Amino acid sequence: MSRPVSFSGFVRAMKAADAVDVADMVIAAAAEFGGTDVVVYLVDFEQQVLEPLPDRSSHAEVPRPEEVGTTIAGRAFLQRQAMTSERSHSTRVWVPILEGSDPTGVLALTVANAAEPALRTCEDLGVLAGYLIATQARITDLYTRHRRRKAMTLAASMQWDLLPPLTLTCPRVAVAGMLEPAYEVGGDCFDYALNSPHLDLAFMDSMGHGLGSALVAALAMGVYRHDRRQGRTLERIYADLDATIAEECGDEAFITGFIGRLDLTSGGFAWINAGHPPPLLVRHGRVIGAIEGARALPWGVGHSPPQASDTGLEPGDTLVFYTDGVVEARGRGGADFGADRLADLIGRHASDDLPVSLIVRLVVRAVLEHHGGRLHDDASLLMVSWPGPVGPTGADG
Repeated sequence: MSRPVSFSGFVRAMKAADAVDVADMVIAAAAEFGGTDVVVYLVDFEQQVLEPLPDRSSHAEVPRPEEVGTTIAGRAFLQRQAMTSERSHSTRVWVPILEGSDPTGVLALTVANAAEPALRTCEDLGVLAGYLIATQARITDLYTRHRRRKAMTLAASMQWDLLPPLTLTCPRVAVAGMLEPAYEVGGDCFDYALNSPHLDLAFMDSMGHGLGSALVAALAMGVYRHDRRQGRTLERIYADLDATIAEECGDEAFITGFIGRLDLTSGGFAWINAGHPPPLLVRHGRVIGAIEGARALPWGVGHSPPQASDTGLEPGDTLVFYTDGVVEARGRGGADFGADRLADLIGRHASDDLPVSLIVRLVVRAVLEHHGGRLHDDASLLMVSWPGPVGPTGADG
Protein backbone atom coordinates (compact mmCIF):
# COMPACT_ATOMS: atom_id res chain seq x y z
CA MET A 1 0.00 0.00 0.00
CA SER A 2 1.24 3.47 -0.83
CA ARG A 3 2.36 5.74 2.00
CA PRO A 4 0.95 9.29 1.96
CA VAL A 5 3.19 12.18 1.06
CA SER A 6 4.88 13.60 4.15
CA PHE A 7 3.33 17.06 4.32
CA SER A 8 5.72 18.40 6.93
CA GLY A 9 8.71 17.06 5.02
CA PHE A 10 7.46 18.58 1.79
CA VAL A 11 6.94 21.96 3.47
CA ARG A 12 10.45 21.90 4.93
CA ALA A 13 11.85 21.09 1.49
CA MET A 14 9.85 23.95 -0.03
CA LYS A 15 11.35 26.43 2.42
CA ALA A 16 14.90 25.41 1.55
CA ALA A 17 14.51 24.79 -2.18
CA ASP A 18 15.59 26.92 -5.07
CA ALA A 19 12.65 28.40 -7.01
CA VAL A 20 13.58 26.47 -10.16
CA ASP A 21 13.73 23.04 -8.45
CA VAL A 22 10.02 22.22 -8.31
CA ALA A 23 10.28 19.17 -10.57
CA ASP A 24 13.11 17.70 -8.48
CA MET A 25 11.16 18.31 -5.26
CA VAL A 26 8.13 16.51 -6.69
CA ILE A 27 10.33 13.60 -7.77
CA ALA A 28 11.76 13.35 -4.24
CA ALA A 29 8.28 13.44 -2.71
CA ALA A 30 7.05 10.72 -5.09
CA ALA A 31 9.99 8.52 -4.13
CA GLU A 32 8.67 8.45 -0.54
CA PHE A 33 5.77 6.26 -1.67
CA GLY A 34 7.53 4.39 -4.45
CA GLY A 35 6.65 6.64 -7.38
CA THR A 36 9.18 6.51 -10.20
CA ASP A 37 9.82 7.98 -13.65
CA VAL A 38 8.13 11.23 -12.60
CA VAL A 39 7.42 13.92 -15.19
CA VAL A 40 5.94 17.35 -14.46
CA TYR A 41 4.08 18.88 -17.42
CA LEU A 42 2.82 22.46 -17.71
CA VAL A 43 0.09 23.43 -20.18
CA ASP A 44 0.91 26.10 -22.75
CA PHE A 45 -1.03 29.37 -22.98
CA GLU A 46 -3.23 28.05 -25.79
CA GLN A 47 -4.20 25.09 -23.59
CA GLN A 48 -3.20 22.74 -26.40
CA VAL A 49 0.08 21.11 -25.37
CA LEU A 50 1.53 19.82 -22.11
CA GLU A 51 5.25 20.62 -21.98
CA PRO A 52 7.56 18.54 -19.70
CA LEU A 53 9.65 20.46 -17.20
CA PRO A 54 13.35 19.62 -17.19
CA ASP A 55 14.66 17.83 -14.10
CA ARG A 56 17.83 16.14 -12.87
CA SER A 57 16.53 12.56 -12.89
CA SER A 58 17.08 9.89 -15.52
CA HIS A 59 14.06 8.68 -17.47
CA ALA A 60 13.51 5.44 -19.32
CA GLU A 61 12.48 7.62 -22.26
CA VAL A 62 13.05 11.31 -22.83
CA PRO A 63 9.75 13.03 -21.94
CA ARG A 64 8.00 14.53 -24.93
CA PRO A 65 5.22 17.13 -25.17
CA GLU A 66 1.72 15.67 -24.88
CA GLU A 67 -1.23 16.94 -26.90
CA VAL A 68 -4.13 17.94 -24.65
CA GLY A 69 -6.81 16.79 -27.08
CA THR A 70 -5.47 13.35 -28.01
CA THR A 71 -3.52 11.78 -25.12
CA ILE A 72 -4.13 10.18 -21.73
CA ALA A 73 -2.21 13.06 -20.14
CA GLY A 74 -4.59 15.44 -21.88
CA ARG A 75 -7.62 13.57 -20.54
CA ALA A 76 -6.28 13.89 -17.00
CA PHE A 77 -5.89 17.63 -17.60
CA LEU A 78 -9.32 18.17 -19.14
CA GLN A 79 -11.29 15.90 -16.81
CA ARG A 80 -9.35 16.90 -13.69
CA GLN A 81 -9.00 13.33 -12.51
CA ALA A 82 -6.48 10.51 -12.41
CA MET A 83 -5.94 8.40 -15.53
CA THR A 84 -4.06 5.09 -15.56
CA SER A 85 -2.45 2.69 -17.99
CA GLU A 86 -1.48 -0.82 -16.88
CA ARG A 87 2.05 -2.05 -17.58
CA SER A 88 3.56 -5.50 -17.06
CA HIS A 89 4.44 -5.05 -13.38
CA SER A 90 3.33 -1.48 -12.66
CA THR A 91 0.84 1.24 -13.54
CA ARG A 92 1.45 4.56 -15.23
CA VAL A 93 -0.61 7.33 -13.58
CA TRP A 94 -1.44 10.84 -14.79
CA VAL A 95 -3.03 13.32 -12.39
CA PRO A 96 -3.86 17.02 -12.86
CA ILE A 97 -1.59 19.64 -11.37
CA LEU A 98 -3.98 22.08 -9.72
CA GLU A 99 -3.58 25.67 -8.57
CA GLY A 100 -6.61 25.65 -6.34
CA SER A 101 -9.21 24.36 -8.80
CA ASP A 102 -7.39 25.64 -11.89
CA PRO A 103 -5.49 22.92 -13.80
CA THR A 104 -2.08 24.17 -14.89
CA GLY A 105 -0.49 20.91 -15.94
CA VAL A 106 -0.22 17.18 -15.37
CA LEU A 107 1.95 14.99 -13.15
CA ALA A 108 2.90 11.60 -14.59
CA LEU A 109 4.49 8.84 -12.53
CA THR A 110 4.71 5.06 -12.28
CA VAL A 111 3.56 3.14 -9.20
CA ALA A 112 3.62 -0.55 -8.34
CA ASN A 113 -0.01 -0.65 -7.27
CA ALA A 114 -2.67 1.81 -8.44
CA ALA A 115 -5.26 0.97 -5.80
CA GLU A 116 -7.44 3.81 -4.53
CA PRO A 117 -5.11 4.91 -1.69
CA ALA A 118 -2.20 5.19 -4.12
CA LEU A 119 -4.24 7.22 -6.60
CA ARG A 120 -5.31 9.59 -3.83
CA THR A 121 -1.68 10.06 -2.87
CA CYS A 122 -0.77 10.82 -6.48
CA GLU A 123 -3.62 13.35 -6.69
CA ASP A 124 -2.46 14.97 -3.44
CA LEU A 125 1.01 15.36 -4.90
CA GLY A 126 -0.51 17.02 -7.99
CA VAL A 127 -2.20 19.58 -5.74
CA LEU A 128 0.99 20.23 -3.78
CA ALA A 129 2.92 20.64 -7.04
CA GLY A 130 0.35 23.14 -8.31
CA TYR A 131 0.56 25.34 -5.26
CA LEU A 132 4.35 25.15 -5.24
CA ILE A 133 4.63 26.15 -8.92
CA ALA A 134 2.18 29.03 -8.40
CA THR A 135 4.19 30.30 -5.43
CA GLN A 136 7.60 29.98 -7.05
CA ALA A 137 6.38 31.53 -10.32
CA ARG A 138 6.27 34.83 -8.44
CA ILE A 139 10.08 34.84 -8.12
CA THR A 140 11.21 33.10 -11.30
CA ASP A 141 10.27 33.33 -14.98
CA LEU A 142 11.10 29.66 -15.62
CA TYR A 143 7.52 28.37 -15.44
CA THR A 144 5.99 31.21 -17.43
CA ARG A 145 8.65 30.89 -20.13
CA HIS A 146 8.13 27.15 -20.25
CA ARG A 147 4.44 27.63 -21.06
CA ARG A 148 5.23 29.83 -24.07
CA ARG A 149 5.54 27.55 -27.08
CA LYS A 150 6.04 30.50 -29.43
CA ALA A 151 6.75 34.21 -29.33
CA MET A 152 4.23 36.30 -27.39
CA THR A 153 3.56 39.96 -28.13
CA LEU A 154 4.17 42.56 -25.45
CA ALA A 155 0.45 43.35 -25.40
CA ALA A 156 -0.46 39.69 -24.85
CA SER A 157 2.12 39.35 -22.08
CA MET A 158 0.57 42.33 -20.31
CA GLN A 159 -2.93 40.92 -20.67
CA TRP A 160 -2.02 37.51 -19.27
CA ASP A 161 -0.43 39.17 -16.25
CA LEU A 162 -3.80 40.83 -15.55
CA LEU A 163 -5.81 37.61 -15.49
CA PRO A 164 -6.96 35.58 -12.49
CA PRO A 165 -6.83 31.76 -12.80
CA LEU A 166 -8.77 30.66 -15.88
CA THR A 167 -10.89 28.28 -13.80
CA LEU A 168 -12.57 28.46 -10.41
CA THR A 169 -14.61 25.50 -9.20
CA CYS A 170 -16.12 25.31 -5.73
CA PRO A 171 -19.49 24.23 -4.27
CA ARG A 172 -20.93 27.77 -4.56
CA VAL A 173 -19.91 28.73 -8.11
CA ALA A 174 -17.98 27.67 -11.20
CA VAL A 175 -16.10 30.14 -13.42
CA ALA A 176 -14.14 29.50 -16.61
CA GLY A 177 -12.63 31.80 -19.22
CA MET A 178 -10.31 31.82 -22.22
CA LEU A 179 -8.61 34.45 -24.39
CA GLU A 180 -7.65 34.02 -28.05
CA PRO A 181 -5.37 34.51 -29.88
CA ALA A 182 -3.43 33.52 -26.76
CA TYR A 183 -0.05 34.79 -27.94
CA GLU A 184 -1.33 37.99 -29.58
CA VAL A 185 -4.38 39.06 -27.54
CA GLY A 186 -4.39 42.81 -27.03
CA GLY A 187 -7.45 44.38 -25.44
CA ASP A 188 -9.65 41.71 -23.88
CA CYS A 189 -9.50 40.88 -20.19
CA PHE A 190 -11.67 39.63 -17.35
CA ASP A 191 -11.50 39.40 -13.59
CA TYR A 192 -13.42 37.82 -10.74
CA ALA A 193 -13.14 37.61 -6.97
CA LEU A 194 -14.93 35.33 -4.55
CA ASN A 195 -15.92 37.80 -1.84
CA SER A 196 -18.35 35.87 0.34
CA PRO A 197 -21.29 35.99 0.00
CA HIS A 198 -20.73 37.49 -3.47
CA LEU A 199 -18.85 36.78 -6.64
CA ASP A 200 -17.62 40.02 -8.19
CA LEU A 201 -16.79 39.96 -11.89
CA ALA A 202 -15.68 42.20 -14.73
CA PHE A 203 -15.43 41.54 -18.45
CA MET A 204 -13.78 44.17 -20.68
CA ASP A 205 -12.95 44.81 -24.33
CA SER A 206 -10.60 47.72 -24.94
CA MET A 207 -10.95 49.57 -28.25
CA GLY A 208 -8.44 48.54 -30.88
CA HIS A 209 -5.76 45.90 -30.72
CA GLY A 210 -2.14 45.77 -29.69
CA LEU A 211 -0.07 47.66 -27.15
CA GLY A 212 -2.23 50.77 -26.88
CA SER A 213 -5.30 48.66 -26.25
CA ALA A 214 -3.45 46.60 -23.63
CA LEU A 215 -2.34 49.75 -21.81
CA VAL A 216 -5.91 51.03 -21.57
CA ALA A 217 -7.13 47.61 -20.42
CA ALA A 218 -4.46 47.53 -17.71
CA LEU A 219 -5.56 50.96 -16.50
CA ALA A 220 -9.22 49.92 -16.45
CA MET A 221 -8.51 46.69 -14.60
CA GLY A 222 -6.45 48.59 -12.04
CA VAL A 223 -9.34 50.98 -11.39
CA TYR A 224 -11.83 48.13 -11.16
CA ARG A 225 -9.77 46.13 -8.67
CA HIS A 226 -9.00 49.20 -6.56
CA ASP A 227 -12.66 50.14 -6.26
CA ARG A 228 -13.83 46.57 -5.74
CA ARG A 229 -11.36 46.13 -2.90
CA GLN A 230 -12.59 49.37 -1.40
CA GLY A 231 -16.07 47.84 -1.28
CA ARG A 232 -17.58 50.41 -3.63
CA THR A 233 -20.91 50.05 -5.40
CA LEU A 234 -21.19 49.08 -9.05
CA GLU A 235 -22.40 52.61 -9.83
CA ARG A 236 -19.29 54.10 -8.19
CA ILE A 237 -17.01 51.63 -9.99
CA TYR A 238 -18.60 52.55 -13.32
CA ALA A 239 -18.18 56.27 -12.65
CA ASP A 240 -14.53 55.92 -11.60
CA LEU A 241 -13.72 53.78 -14.62
CA ASP A 242 -15.36 56.28 -16.95
CA ALA A 243 -13.69 59.32 -15.38
CA THR A 244 -10.23 57.77 -15.21
CA ILE A 245 -10.18 56.56 -18.80
CA ALA A 246 -11.55 59.87 -20.07
CA GLU A 247 -9.00 61.84 -18.06
CA GLU A 248 -5.97 59.70 -18.94
CA CYS A 249 -6.84 58.85 -22.55
CA GLY A 250 -9.00 61.76 -23.71
CA ASP A 251 -10.84 60.97 -26.92
CA GLU A 252 -8.26 58.39 -27.94
CA ALA A 253 -9.74 55.34 -26.25
CA PHE A 254 -12.77 53.74 -24.68
CA ILE A 255 -13.70 50.35 -23.27
CA THR A 256 -16.90 48.36 -23.47
CA GLY A 257 -17.58 45.88 -20.75
CA PHE A 258 -19.71 44.42 -18.04
CA ILE A 259 -19.38 44.57 -14.26
CA GLY A 260 -21.54 42.51 -11.93
CA ARG A 261 -22.03 41.15 -8.44
CA LEU A 262 -23.65 37.75 -7.95
CA ASP A 263 -25.20 36.95 -4.56
CA LEU A 264 -24.23 33.30 -4.04
CA THR A 265 -26.96 32.81 -1.44
CA SER A 266 -29.98 34.17 -3.30
CA GLY A 267 -28.88 34.15 -6.95
CA GLY A 268 -29.50 37.88 -7.26
CA PHE A 269 -27.26 39.35 -9.95
CA ALA A 270 -26.67 43.11 -10.01
CA TRP A 271 -24.96 44.43 -13.14
CA ILE A 272 -24.03 47.35 -15.36
CA ASN A 273 -23.49 46.91 -19.08
CA ALA A 274 -21.12 49.51 -20.52
CA GLY A 275 -21.95 49.30 -24.22
CA HIS A 276 -21.11 45.59 -24.44
CA PRO A 277 -22.96 42.65 -26.04
CA PRO A 278 -25.39 41.40 -23.37
CA PRO A 279 -24.48 38.05 -21.76
CA LEU A 280 -26.42 34.92 -22.60
CA LEU A 281 -28.43 33.07 -19.97
CA VAL A 282 -28.34 29.27 -20.00
CA ARG A 283 -31.13 27.49 -18.13
CA HIS A 284 -32.04 23.80 -18.10
CA GLY A 285 -29.46 23.00 -20.75
CA ARG A 286 -30.41 25.63 -23.31
CA VAL A 287 -29.81 29.30 -24.01
CA ILE A 288 -33.07 31.08 -23.19
CA GLY A 289 -31.87 34.49 -24.37
CA ALA A 290 -29.69 37.43 -23.48
CA ILE A 291 -29.85 39.45 -20.27
CA GLU A 292 -31.30 42.63 -21.66
CA GLY A 293 -31.75 45.90 -19.86
CA ALA A 294 -30.47 49.44 -19.73
CA ARG A 295 -27.12 49.71 -21.50
CA ALA A 296 -24.77 52.48 -20.37
CA LEU A 297 -22.20 54.14 -22.59
CA PRO A 298 -18.70 52.64 -22.81
CA TRP A 299 -16.16 53.71 -20.20
CA GLY A 300 -14.40 56.84 -21.34
CA VAL A 301 -17.48 58.45 -22.93
CA GLY A 302 -20.17 57.93 -20.29
CA HIS A 303 -20.46 61.07 -18.14
CA SER A 304 -23.74 59.86 -16.60
CA PRO A 305 -23.43 56.96 -14.10
CA PRO A 306 -26.34 54.53 -14.55
CA GLN A 307 -28.24 52.61 -11.92
CA ALA A 308 -27.33 48.93 -11.66
CA SER A 309 -29.89 46.50 -13.04
CA ASP A 310 -30.94 43.31 -11.27
CA THR A 311 -31.58 39.81 -12.61
CA GLY A 312 -32.58 36.81 -10.52
CA LEU A 313 -30.81 33.57 -11.34
CA GLU A 314 -32.28 30.14 -10.73
CA PRO A 315 -30.21 27.24 -9.36
CA GLY A 316 -28.21 25.76 -12.22
CA ASP A 317 -28.21 28.93 -14.35
CA THR A 318 -25.11 29.94 -16.28
CA LEU A 319 -24.09 33.35 -17.60
CA VAL A 320 -22.02 33.58 -20.79
CA PHE A 321 -19.99 36.72 -21.50
CA TYR A 322 -18.27 37.15 -24.84
CA THR A 323 -16.50 39.83 -26.87
CA ASP A 324 -17.54 40.79 -30.37
CA GLY A 325 -14.48 38.96 -31.70
CA VAL A 326 -16.32 35.69 -30.99
CA VAL A 327 -19.44 36.36 -33.04
CA GLU A 328 -17.72 38.48 -35.69
CA ALA A 329 -15.03 35.91 -36.46
CA ARG A 330 -15.29 35.37 -40.22
CA GLY A 331 -14.85 31.96 -41.79
CA ARG A 332 -13.10 31.24 -45.07
CA GLY A 333 -16.36 31.87 -46.90
CA GLY A 334 -16.76 35.30 -45.32
CA ALA A 335 -19.63 34.40 -42.95
CA ASP A 336 -19.50 35.53 -39.31
CA PHE A 337 -19.54 32.90 -36.58
CA GLY A 338 -22.65 34.73 -35.39
CA ALA A 339 -24.66 35.00 -32.18
CA ASP A 340 -27.10 32.28 -33.25
CA ARG A 341 -24.32 29.78 -33.85
CA LEU A 342 -22.76 30.70 -30.50
CA ALA A 343 -26.04 30.19 -28.63
CA ASP A 344 -26.72 26.89 -30.41
CA LEU A 345 -23.26 25.54 -29.66
CA ILE A 346 -23.37 26.53 -26.00
CA GLY A 347 -26.84 25.03 -25.65
CA ARG A 348 -25.79 21.71 -27.16
CA HIS A 349 -22.82 21.41 -24.82
CA ALA A 350 -24.81 22.57 -21.79
CA SER A 351 -27.50 19.97 -22.51
CA ASP A 352 -24.77 17.33 -22.22
CA ASP A 353 -24.15 18.60 -18.67
CA LEU A 354 -20.51 19.44 -19.43
CA PRO A 355 -18.58 21.60 -16.94
CA VAL A 356 -18.19 25.23 -17.94
CA SER A 357 -14.42 24.82 -18.25
CA LEU A 358 -14.90 22.26 -21.02
CA ILE A 359 -17.71 24.22 -22.72
CA VAL A 360 -15.49 27.32 -22.90
CA ARG A 361 -12.71 25.27 -24.43
CA LEU A 362 -14.98 23.64 -27.02
CA VAL A 363 -16.59 26.93 -28.05
CA VAL A 364 -13.28 28.75 -28.43
CA ARG A 365 -11.91 25.84 -30.48
CA ALA A 366 -14.99 26.05 -32.72
CA VAL A 367 -14.47 29.78 -33.24
CA LEU A 368 -10.84 29.18 -34.18
CA GLU A 369 -11.78 26.40 -36.62
CA HIS A 370 -14.45 28.60 -38.19
CA HIS A 371 -11.81 31.25 -38.77
CA GLY A 372 -9.28 28.82 -40.19
CA GLY A 373 -7.15 28.81 -37.03
CA ARG A 374 -6.16 32.48 -37.28
CA LEU A 375 -8.10 35.30 -35.60
CA HIS A 376 -7.73 38.95 -36.57
CA ASP A 377 -9.49 40.24 -33.46
CA ASP A 378 -9.53 39.15 -29.84
CA ALA A 379 -12.15 36.51 -29.07
CA SER A 380 -12.78 35.96 -25.37
CA LEU A 381 -15.33 33.97 -23.42
CA LEU A 382 -16.25 33.83 -19.72
CA MET A 383 -18.87 31.53 -18.19
CA VAL A 384 -20.23 31.72 -14.64
CA SER A 385 -22.45 28.93 -13.33
CA TRP A 386 -24.44 29.17 -10.09
CA PRO A 387 -25.50 25.75 -8.72
CA GLY A 388 -27.80 27.25 -6.12
CA PRO A 389 -27.52 28.08 -2.42
CA VAL A 390 -25.14 25.86 -0.48
CA GLY A 391 -25.20 25.43 3.28
CA PRO A 392 -22.10 25.54 5.50
CA THR A 393 -21.71 21.76 5.40
CA GLY A 394 -22.03 21.53 1.63
CA ALA A 395 -25.70 20.50 1.67
CA ASP A 396 -28.28 22.53 -0.18
CA GLY A 397 -29.47 25.39 1.97
